[in-house]
Amino acid sequence: MKRSLIPDIAILQAFESAARHGNFTRAAAELSLTQSAISRQIRDLEGQTGLLLFERIRQRVVLTEAGKKLLPDVRRLLAQSEELMIRAVASANAVASLTIATLPTFGARWLMPRLPRFFASRPSIALAMESRSEPFDFEAEIFDLAFHYGQPSWAKAECTYLFGEAVLPVASPALIRSLALPSAAALTEAPLIHLTTRPHLWTQWLDRYCAASDGNYRGSRFDQFSMIIAAAIAGLGIALLPTYLIEEEIETASLAPVFDLPLSTENAYYLVTPEGRRSNAAATGFRDWLIADLTRQTATARIDT
Repeated sequence: MKRSLIPDIAILQAFESAARHGNFTRAAAELSLTQSAISRQIRDLEGQTGLLLFERIRQRVVLTEAGKKLLPDVRRLLAQSEELMIRAVASANAVASLTIATLPTFGARWLMPRLPRFFASRPSIALAMESRSEPFDFEAEIFDLAFHYGQPSWAKAECTYLFGEAVLPVASPALIRSLALPSAAALTEAPLIHLTTRPHLWTQWLDRYCAASDGNYRGSRFDQFSMIIAAAIAGLGIALLPTYLIEEEIETASLAPVFDLPLSTENAYYLVTPEGRRSNAAATGFRDWLIADLTRQTATARIDT
């Protein structure tokens, strides 16, 4: 590795601030430096990269095309550096740390209620959790584990099966009473709520239980299950929702099945472990605990039935 190519964080901060303000003086005030110090740091960065990053226009400095291309990567690197330090400080008194990426609604409604059971016997582990809706590069993101919905395919990572998924058409009891749908086929004319990332879900359900129609894509669209749940409770329409996400709503009768006709989707939920971090004891312990917990729950459900 060429040490001469490792960027100086202070210089990158000067570049980002000057680019944001369009002014070296304001950047200097923000960073508690002199204007000449900012100018010198920008010259050093230009010398290191061999790029002209700013042009002077009247009383402002304007990014060149090369500066515009560099800026997003600089901001990403600064954000990652800050995140690294925050995590280090947060875990200073912890024996181990665990960083998890999770699907937003899945994390809030399925994962979060289970975490207290895990941490009850492991209070010294520092947890950091962020939402991610799509697979990402583990080499570019600082995560020990990730939860994934789809097929067991993730570059440079191992996918461990958790459970499959079944979706059910649900709506608010008031809407169900007002629609008084005589059969599943009548859903083709009912107000439907769609998940943007799964545009064909209603078509699959209608193909399974009744004759499909050209109206399968009509209705409101939202990009998160949490918003769809809220929309269904508000009476905006009928939603196809994973049964595990709406256990509380069904129990409290804020949502009810329109028809007890579940559809098993072709994908499943997985716990993803990056190949280069299998030695993380906290991550391994969490994975083993989660699999054991799911096994116990499955066994209990079989006994109850």
